[in-house]
Amino acid sequence: MNFFDILSLLGGLAMFLYGMRLMGESLKENSSGTLKAVMEKVTDNAFKAFVLGIVVTALIQSSTATIVITSGLVGAGILTLRQSLGIIVGANVGTTVTGQIIRLIDLNTSGGSSFLRLLQPSTLAPVALIFGIVLIMTGILKNSRSIGNIAIGFGILFSGLLNMTGAVNSLKDSGMVENLLSGLGNNPFVGYLIGAGIAFALQSSSATIGILQAFSASGLLTFKAIYSVIVGVYLGDCVTTAIVCSIGANREAKRVGIVNILFNLCESALVLIVITVIHHLGLLDGLWDSTVNSGVIANTNTIFNFACAVCLFPLLRVFEKLSDRIVRKEKQEEDPYGELIEALNPVFFTTPALALRSCYDMLLTMFTIARENLDRAQGQIEEYSAAAQERISSVERQVDRLTDSLSRYLVELLPHLKSENHIAILNQYYKVSTEFERLGDRAVNIADIAKKLHENDTAFSATCKRELTVLQGLIADILGDAEAAFMQRSEKAASDIEPKVHVVNDLINEMTRNHFNRMSAGECSLLADAVFSNLMAEYKRIAGICSNTGMATLVRIHPELASREHMFLETLDKSGGDAYRSVLENTRKKYFDKLSSAEAEVKAEA
Repeated sequence: MNFFDILSLLGGLAMFLYGMRLMGESLKENSSGTLKAVMEKVTDNAFKAFVLGIVVTALIQSSTATIVITSGLVGAGILTLRQSLGIIVGANVGTTVTGQIIRLIDLNTSGGSSFLRLLQPSTLAPVALIFGIVLIMTGILKNSRSIGNIAIGFGILFSGLLNMTGAVNSLKDSGMVENLLSGLGNNPFVGYLIGAGIAFALQSSSATIGILQAFSASGLLTFKAIYSVIVGVYLGDCVTTAIVCSIGANREAKRVGIVNILFNLCESALVLIVITVIHHLGLLDGLWDSTVNSGVIANTNTIFNFACAVCLFPLLRVFEKLSDRIVRKEKQEEDPYGELIEALNPVFFTTPALALRSCYDMLLTMFTIARENLDRAQGQIEEYSAAAQERISSVERQVDRLTDSLSRYLVELLPHLKSENHIAILNQYYKVSTEFERLGDRAVNIADIAKKLHENDTAFSATCKRELTVLQGLIADILGDAEAAFMQRSEKAASDIEPKVHVVNDLINEMTRNHFNRMSAGECSLLADAVFSNLMAEYKRIAGICSNTGMATLVRIHPELASREHMFLETLDKSGGDAYRSVLENTRKKYFDKLSSAEAEVKAEA
């Protein structure tokens, strides 16, 4: 034994852990859209959720990540705790896939088969590294960087594993490894604590099992020495997961972590009791003192997890009830938007599609309540109400609160995004969040205009009110296009906004002339003139908000427009295509016809 052997062992461990992390993070980034799609389709069928937990964990190589993501979805109200139960159990089974991959280190190629030799880690590692670096340097695929990182992570993982295996073999003759491992078989409790401690420190059950598999190369590990270590891993890993699930989480999210702990504690107890019983019955005599290799460790881990999943599946509802008692409900005022804010959870940073979906839900809510508030404010012009005025101010404070929460989350999310598509989505969301917040401000301003009319005991004439209804109808039309552009990423809806905004400006100019003529004729109060001008300015700003929202959508669809937005809009205004002119002419005719008939309708009603 010498210093360099120990250094090689630790270096191999570092490579192994880094490779596992790189591969896992790249897999999560590359598959986040898939995760979003499949997790949202989970039903109350526990078996489907169980299979989903296995598949997702095998995909992203981390049960902790799967359960933390599930916790975030439950906290956001996307999944219920009951829907998540099967995923939790499936995640504990899915984490054994990594061990089954690592067991390739024991692959026997003595027969000379080239195919089998290709599957050995000593061959897979350099192949994966070469493949990964070629993808990253050439960028020949759409997701070359992410896929390349997955391959490089895979190669580093196996390179580190080979380093650890070589170092263990070198240390074997020194007696150090034998002294380290010999006591495990005589004291299962010590083995259990070692497994739990290492898993807790590394925050990964897969990594702990992988290290155990590397030490099996010494030929000194027996079944009686490793089974308690494997069981201890379950406790260490679930404690880490529960802690992560609890940080800044609501009650439902915390319950996910508690259910995972309860399941793993029962799993540990079940395995230890069953192994002890069947050993005393003499059913394990052939295996108990036999030397284990990487494959036996992987199979033992898989069998333990799968068998416990089957046995404990009927107890899931019991775990759910126990978690309800352990995590007590806190008395607090009901927050109508609390779940939306909690859905902006940092646990989704490693799965950007889920994080961006939470942002989308927040933006959609902001637009909806700002638009409803705008309708409420316009109603104040027709019939003022102090209660409605207070309601408008209260809703606007909520819009500001949602905007602040979303802005912070988008800024924190940005460094975690690697995909150009995700960055483009975030840029669009950041732009429209500002626009939707401004839409809320317009509602307050219009409500203040209505309040000033009320305080001055004045009002617009009946004809002016009828013309306002025409303008409000056009504004509602444009707001509908802005909503469709954002919700459906509709290029047509986004493109229709600009010609309609042009009509808004023309309509306001015509209404201003009509208003001036009515004042000259004594039909409208002079006191209402400044108020009218301010109101028209607000409607122009609303049209501008819709225009900016449509432009953000067009830039998302056509990124090349990002550097020339203003030039693009100016070109549209001056020489729009056939589609632009068609929307412009049809909108102009529709609303100017209504404006022309407004005065006649008022006289007819009188």
